[in-house]
Amino acid sequence: MTDTLRPVDTTALPDTPEAGQRKLKRSIGVVGGTLLTLSCVTPASTLFVVVPDLFGSLGTATALTIAIGSLLCIAVAFCYSELGTLIPSAGGEYAMVSTMAGRLAGWLVFVLSLLVVMIVPPVIAMGTADYLAPVIHLDPSLAGAGVMLLATLAGLLDLRANAWITGVFLVLEVIAAAVVAVLGFAHAERGAGSLVSMQVAGSGGGTDTVTAMLVVSGLAIALFVTQGFSTAVYLSEELENPRRNVARTVLATLAISSVIILVPVVAITMGASDLSELTGGDIS
Repeated sequence: MTDTLRPVDTTALPDTPEAGQRKLKRSIGVVGGTLLTLSCVTPASTLFVVVPDLFGSLGTATALTIAIGSLLCIAVAFCYSELGTLIPSAGGEYAMVSTMAGRLAGWLVFVLSLLVVMIVPPVIAMGTADYLAPVIHLDPSLAGAGVMLLATLAGLLDLRANAWITGVFLVLEVIAAAVVAVLGFAHAERGAGSLVSMQVAGSGGGTDTVTAMLVVSGLAIALFVTQGFSTAVYLSEELENPRRNVARTVLATLAISSVIILVPVVAITMGASDLSELTGGDIS
């Protein structure tokens, strides 16, 4: 892996106890970084929210499309691994683009990242009430405000603590995905050949063929399904031994998230009672 870039003008700190006390400590390893990054992928939310839309348009070709998307992500993951090692900055993509393509391109990436940070967390927080509706009725605004408050308080902790907090919730997500996979395989209605049968329920109870163009269009969503591995580069300044661990965290996150999402999708495809139910995307 390429050596990390260092600033041209560096001023050595005096070798004194005071100087040593001012150094920030790298607090997380590959396991903690992977837990944090996997929580950004949110495999359970992807499985229950994003994947049903893919079933609606791709039918039995959904698993194949996600598998192709995961393979394409390998090349992207290697790029992020290289750049994250070359430019180990908490600025992530902003620092990468600024260093490699100049300030203008860097600021464009900064604006895009700012918009994502401003929009995505509140949207997810507002959806909390919908997830909790079967258990308890909450006002969406109050539930969203509560989630944002808890997230803010968690953000005051160091990354090691956050890694274990998110790890607990990640375990619950993995358990939910595992339950879906077990139920799907245990009640399989069709064989593995259905995964490449390229069929989707059509109007009037018929069957339509999933074309190559539909698969290509579905790749836009399939790539999004496992794209969260890129978040690992934002942890570069916190990871111990970043020259090795940035790449390991990126690639480990991609591999684990692909398995967590793809295996239940295969199980759902094989376990759906009929093609209409599969295309309807009801995996509850």
